[in-house]
Amino acid sequence: MIAYVFPTRDRHVEVRRTLMAIESLGSHASVGGAEVLIADNAGSIPLDLPVSLRSGLPVRVLERERNEGAAARNACVRAASGLVQWIVMLDDDSAPLDTGLFDAIRDAGPDVAAVQARISLPRERGILRHESGGLPEVFIGCGVAIRRSVFEQLGGYDPSFDYYAEEYDLSARMIAAGCRIAYDPRFRVEHRKVQSNRDFGRIVRRLVRNNAWVQARYAPGGDLPADLWETVSRYFAIARKERALGGYFAGVRELVTSIADQPRTPLSREQYDRLTGLAHAREALRSAWSERPYATAAVIAPGKNVKLIVRAARELGVDVEVCGPQQTSRAERAEALIIGTLSPGPMLDALADALLQFPGKRIVLPWRGVDAVRLAKRQAA
Repeated sequence: MIAYVFPTRDRHVEVRRTLMAIESLGSHASVGGAEVLIADNAGSIPLDLPVSLRSGLPVRVLERERNEGAAARNACVRAASGLVQWIVMLDDDSAPLDTGLFDAIRDAGPDVAAVQARISLPRERGILRHESGGLPEVFIGCGVAIRRSVFEQLGGYDPSFDYYAEEYDLSARMIAAGCRIAYDPRFRVEHRKVQSNRDFGRIVRRLVRNNAWVQARYAPGGDLPADLWETVSRYFAIARKERALGGYFAGVRELVTSIADQPRTPLSREQYDRLTGLAHAREALRSAWSERPYATAAVIAPGKNVKLIVRAARELGVDVEVCGPQQTSRAERAEALIIGTLSPGPMLDALADALLQFPGKRIVLPWRGVDAVRLAKRQAA
């Protein structure tokens, strides 16, 4: 049995759209049934919802006395039926596109704590794009199935994060517990990404603080200073571009006063390399190089953890440079093109673009976790 769980606050239309999408999946008999639990994070107008969907799935709303952020999901998990084995985490504006989820959780190995969905965004002018964020073993909270026993064993989401990077924190604890986080493209979720109630100043405030918290908790000692500097620098550039420097500096002030209070439980070197994606980049690039060596490479579409991708390539002795969108001539001269992001969604998008822009060129992915070429060709079509 599974439980669909998501928090919400004053987005009634989106909640109903998500419920309609879940309803369209049918009775869920093949997975032993399902239920829907919604945490209303102290909304100003109570949710008026049916007690069950037309497909027979019961719906329960848990009224929270205050806005608990993402951690309101914890209350839903505690309230779930004792028969529930998998928790399908959504946002109030995301929903599964089909029943591929059922196959994904059925085939998950016993060491898999979470199955990450392939999360797409609404098409614009017919073009399919994917949700940003996440890493090979860091799930995205708007589309993931989590094994309930692991979630409860680890204590769920840390409420101090509010929103943003809470998935990184829980993913790190899963890795530390000896679990894996898998990606299964059969599990497809659309994130409508509605902009109401989204304040980018508040978002960047949480992003800089929370991502630095994750590093303060889990980075090995030798990595911590450089990783913290990378985080505060990255979000400064983002905040400046988005004109949200006020939120950024508020987040930095919060970070300075709270970082010493973070529980220091560093991962092992192997575990941290899995969390950051470096281990996956090394494996993928080494495999591609072993199949057909290349001496020069251009890293294109640089994004999430591009420095780790460059590092993995240089460890193989490859002469590599990062190329921006206007540096196509440099990319053409390289023997191979390496996609420059470890975030699964942008990796697929960049590959689809590269197949069109550089026909016939050898393209190397920094992660082997998806049948990306097949998906990207379908996406490009």
